[in-house]
Amino acid sequence: MAMPAPPPIVPDISRRDWTVEERNSLPDDGNRYEVVDGELLVTPAPTFRHQRAALRLAQLLAPYCDRLGIECVVAPADVTFSPRTVVEPDLFVIPLIDGRPASRFEDVGRLVLAVEVVSPASARADRYVKRRFYQSEGVPEYWIVDTSDRFVERWRPEDESPEIVTESLAWLPREDAEQLVIDLPAYFRRVHGG
Repeated sequence: MAMPAPPPIVPDISRRDWTVEERNSLPDDGNRYEVVDGELLVTPAPTFRHQRAALRLAQLLAPYCDRLGIECVVAPADVTFSPRTVVEPDLFVIPLIDGRPASRFEDVGRLVLAVEVVSPASARADRYVKRRFYQSEGVPEYWIVDTSDRFVERWRPEDESPEIVTESLAWLPREDAEQLVIDLPAYFRRVHGG
């Protein structure tokens, strides 16, 4: 006779004292678990549109990043800032170390760009909790991609409100480089399969 499966672990998201170590012990159940200043953030597995949005953006960013000697990374990948903060941006850009890709975020310790593709389940975490955290860490740019309304919110550390970009998203991570310009209507058409 088979033993019944143990009940699933349901984390207490009301706690505000989560550690990265505790988060790492949670089951691999398809949810994304992140901790920001002790607050556990839980979001369900992403939709196909969400994944298409992240992939298409990575395809635009990666060649540009390669030319500049920085690296574009796609989730899932842990970005651990402290024992009480670990996030998994949908995609992010980090510097190389002596011309080579990092094997751990702790080796780099900083983000050049963080990007989240927002969904109804992640809106509070992306627009408030993580946005404030990225700003406090001095991340030069944080983009929130809204596939439903077809715009990008661009946040910088000192911003009190976002720049809403609907046409051309220009990014210049270094003054000595040519800026990357993303045609957002074309990008969103590809995301939506058009």
